[in-house]
This record gives sequence, C-alpha cells and structure tokens, in this order.
Amino acid sequence: MLSEEINQPHPWWKYSDKLRKHILSCTYAGLYSHEEALERGMRLVIGEAGHVADGNMIKLYWLLDESDGVIADVRFQVYGESALIGAADGACELLMRKNYDQAKRMSSEIIDIHLRDKNDQVAFPFETGAHLNLVLEAIEDAANQCQDIPLADTYVASPVATDHGETSVYPGWKKLNKTKKLAVIREVLEREIQPYIELDEGGVEVLDIKNGKEVIIAYSGSCTSCYSAIGGTLEAINSILQAKVHPEISVVPDMSNLELPEW
Repeated sequence: MLSEEINQPHPWWKYSDKLRKHILSCTYAGLYSHEEALERGMRLVIGEAGHVADGNMIKLYWLLDESDGVIADVRFQVYGESALIGAADGACELLMRKNYDQAKRMSSEIIDIHLRDKNDQVAFPFETGAHLNLVLEAIEDAANQCQDIPLADTYVASPVATDHGETSVYPGWKKLNKTKKLAVIREVLEREIQPYIELDEGGVEVLDIKNGKEVIIAYSGSCTSCYSAIGGTLEAINSILQAKVHPEISVVPDMSNLELPEW
C-alpha cells in the first residue's frame, strides 16, 4: 500500500524547468504491442509498478535486442501525478541504448541529475521521492525479465559503488584485456561523471588506455574551454577511477582540442 504522501499534489514551482518540459511534452508516452515487437525483431518486455487503486501506476514497454540485451526503444504509460509523468519520461530518455544490466543500476539521483537546471538545484522536490521509486521499481521489474539474454561480449559491469574515500580494485583488473578495461572505465565515467558534466553542456570520451593504467580522455562541448578540464574536473575523474577501478590509474587529457582562454 502506498503512503498517503504520494497522492498529495506538489507545487509546480518546485519542479525544475527541464522536469516541467518533460511533463508537458512527453517524448516517450505510449505503448508497444507484441505484434509490433515481432515486426521489428525485438522482444517486448513490460515492467510494472504501483496500482491504479492507490493513485499511481506505471508501465514501461521495452523493445529489447535479444542479441546483446540493449534497449532499442522504450515507451511508458502512467496513471498518477505530474511528478511520476516527468520521472517516467526522463528515465526513458536515459534508458535508450542502455542494456538491461545498466538499466537495473539506474538510481533516483541519476534521474534527478538528468533533469536538473543547475548542479546544485534538485529537479524533484523531496516529497516526490516515492514517484521516482515507482519508476525504479518498474525498471527493475523489466530488467529481471531479461536475465536469460546474454549481454555483449565487450560489456563489463561497472564496479559496485563504494563509500566516498574508500579505494577498491576491480576484480581481476590486471588480467582483463584492453577492450574490457576500456569498457569498465567508460561505464564508470558514464555513470559517475557524465551526468554532472552534461549539466554544463560538456562531455568526456575515453580514447585509450596505455600500459594498463594511463587513461587518455578527450573533452567536448563547454569542457574544451574551461580550466576545470585540467583542474577540478580532471581531478574528479582521476579520483573516481582510482577509487572504483584501480588505485594506479592516472588520467591524461588530450590537449589538442582544448581552447583555454588566457588569464
């Protein structure tokens, strides 16, 4: 039984602008039928959470590529409040082209960061947390139905998150080949760094890894003209990879496309 709090209306002004846009102009609202999935050569997976009788319900419709477990397309149906609509649409945007293992590890923080206007301003007011949790429950329900589908050979799940300040070593890191090491690093950056950088219209790409520990990255967007690219942002990337992958990792930015202004 959902608490009464989830059924209470929430002030529109507390939502971020991005969240309001997703509520008013949903991109992913709709559904898929089994016939449509067959026509496209995909598996239809339906994840559900909540109940109409309780005032809030969500269904997620995934078209899943059975060759690698990747979500090729996604739609949602919602019965409930505006926060649930916005959370569902924002989550669907994040789910596109992710595999079901990546989807299952999505968090409310990742959805919130994706829909923020500014780094330090949350998209969802505190009292809408139950709506975000419903979306995550539906994602988990869908992901649990996909366990028989093999993931791509090149995919390696990111390490389990550690508490801030703790350092861990990715299991068997030194025995992984270069392709899998790059996959681990890219997965960690996509989850831990990219959502924050995208808030300021920046981007980061992993180009290479040398000697098993020197990670070469390239910046894009606003990062190419920001001193944080060789300062705070670089330090954050370096610290996260050392904490979640291996303490010997060092990150080196490709300076060829940086256009840092003169002081």
